[in-house]
Formats: sequence, structure tokens, C-alpha cells
Amino acid sequence: MSKRHFGSVRRLPSGRYQASYWHEGVRHLAEQTFPTKGDALAHLASIETDLHRGAWIDPSAGKVTFGEWAQSWLDARADLRPVTKAKYQHMLDRHVDPVLGPVRLSRVTPSAVRAWYMDMRERYVTTGDDAYRMLRAILNTAVTDGLIARNPCQVRGAGQARSVERPVATVAELAAAVEAVPDRYRLAILLPAWCQLRRGEVLGLQRRDVDLMHGTIRIERSVVKPMDGTTIVGPPKTSAGARSLTVPANVLPVLQNHLGSYVAPQPRAWLFTSESGGPMIPVTLNRVWQRARRKIGRTDLHYHDLRHTGLTWAAASGASVAELMRRGGHASPTAALRYQHATEDRDRAIADALAELATGRVVRFNASRSRTRRSR
Repeated sequence: MSKRHFGSVRRLPSGRYQASYWHEGVRHLAEQTFPTKGDALAHLASIETDLHRGAWIDPSAGKVTFGEWAQSWLDARADLRPVTKAKYQHMLDRHVDPVLGPVRLSRVTPSAVRAWYMDMRERYVTTGDDAYRMLRAILNTAVTDGLIARNPCQVRGAGQARSVERPVATVAELAAAVEAVPDRYRLAILLPAWCQLRRGEVLGLQRRDVDLMHGTIRIERSVVKPMDGTTIVGPPKTSAGARSLTVPANVLPVLQNHLGSYVAPQPRAWLFTSESGGPMIPVTLNRVWQRARRKIGRTDLHYHDLRHTGLTWAAASGASVAELMRRGGHASPTAALRYQHATEDRDRAIADALAELATGRVVRFNASRSRTRRSR
């Protein structure tokens, strides 16, 4: 009596062998044919093993293209912020789909991913890592849903966040930048540095968010313009972003002047407006800052570096990690810890303090020795 094998094998007119098997009432054909009957039986044996250990993947599930699966994945992500979703759509459309989009999901291999990533990194360093992290998340979901057996994103070290130390402005440089811009934009230069606001939070401020009596501002919303060109008014970037901040005394007069000169009296009037009366768009603010940084000779400073500067100042003044988290609207201490480093100005102050301490000890030491000599 011959041994009964899982599935069945038949010889085709071409001389090759076709393997098939039944599972849950559905007949499945192997995606490829085999040169020998033994090869076909070995394939069926591997399928049987996968079925027994719960690792079987429906071969028809992977026939969807990567592009189709990725778009359905993104469309279903209701948890993403609008700006993040727009960024993902841009990366899919421009960087991922042109290469991997037409490929069947089951045919996206580690070598194909590696070749795509290396090409991306050669042209766009940061975007390449961002796109790789997105690709890995998309394919992780495909694994979870049983469409593929293993995530082909296997490039060692790919997608790791590489934080480059950002430049920091001095107080004098910031003051010069403020003087270099028209009066109606000066508050927008001061707020990220002295109140540590993100650009979107600056643009999201309305008259009702300002309390001049108590010297505070409330951050309730953010204005962003993602890559698809739409202006979005939404919540701050993180859950901790909704916060109330005390405005430093040196900024309060500028804030009061701005409200009186450039903001409509309605509670919902924007502090920084476009020509149409809506919120100012980010690109306008960026252009203002670019002109200012050229005038002060700091073309390395981006607008978001003003917030980085302010948080660095706050850390240098002695703010704790918890205080930096609250001031900056950080949801975790990881981001706040970036600012716990020395600046040149702070290092000079420490050096001067140490010198004073040393001088004081020398004086007391000499005085003690003199008293000892006199007593003798």
C-alpha cells in the first residue's frame, strides 16, 4: 500500500508537475509548477507543516498589489492626525508606489525593499527613513492580517530616527532678528523663543487665548499646511500640547501692542492673519523669518530653531525635565531631555561662577593663614 500524501500532484502536458490541496473547502493551486514530482510533494509537505503550526498564509490573499493594500491601510487609519496622513499619502504617491506599488504584496521581497531604501537614502536622507518606517508599519499590518508570512523590511539600522543637533540663537541675535522684521511680525518671532511655541501653535492663536491681566496665553489649536496644500486647523501636535503658559515680562508689551494694532476685536480673531482674514499660512511666516535670519547673518537658523533655542534657554536657566515637558507641550520626557545640555553662554556663566568660588576660597585661606601667623 502506497503512503498517502497531503494534497495531490499531477503531471502537466509540459512535463512539469502541479501541486494542489484542499483547505476549508477551497482548492488551492501552488503558485508555481515543479520540475519533478518529488519537488511538488516537498512543497505540499511544507504547506501541511504550516497548517499544523498555524502559520499557513492564503496564497490568494497576497495577490493584491502593494499599492492597493497600502492605500487601503492608509484610508483606514482614522487615528492619524490630518497632517500625518497627508505626509504618508505624499510619501506613498511620490516615493513608494512608483517602485513597489505594482508589485504583488506576496512578491515584495527583502532584496526589493533594500534596493528601494538604498536608492531613497542616497537622494533623501530624512525622508528615506520616514518612508521606511511607514513601509514597515504597512507590512506589519499585512503580517497581522495573514496576507504575508514575514515582513520583508529587514534592512539593518534602516528607519532609525537620527536627530541632528540644531543650532541655538543668542539673546542678542534674537533681539536683532526682531528689529529686522516689520512690527506686525515681531510677536511671531518672540513667541517660539520666549514661550516655546511650535509654528502651528503660533499661527493657531486667537484673541480669546490671551489673558493680559494674568499674563498668560492658552494653546488650544494648531494651524498646519501639509504637503497636499490644504490648510488644517486642528488640535496641537500632542495631547500635552493643549496648555496654558505664562508670558515672560519682556514679551508682554509686544503682545499688548500687537493685540491693539493688528488683531480684530472679536474673541475668535486670529493673532496672525492672512490677506483673506483667515489664519496666516506657514509659508508666509517662513518667508518673514528667512529675511530676518539673512539680516542677522544666521542663515543656519530655521524658524523651528527658535523654539529649540527657547527650550535650551529654559534648560540652562535650571528648568527641570517636567517643567520643560509642560513648557514645550511634550507628551514624554524623551524630547524634553534633548534640551538638558550646556550652551556656550551657560558654560561661560558656569566658568565665571567657578572662578569666583575659587577666588573666594583663596581669600579665606590666606586670611586664615594670616590670623594663624598673627596669633603666633
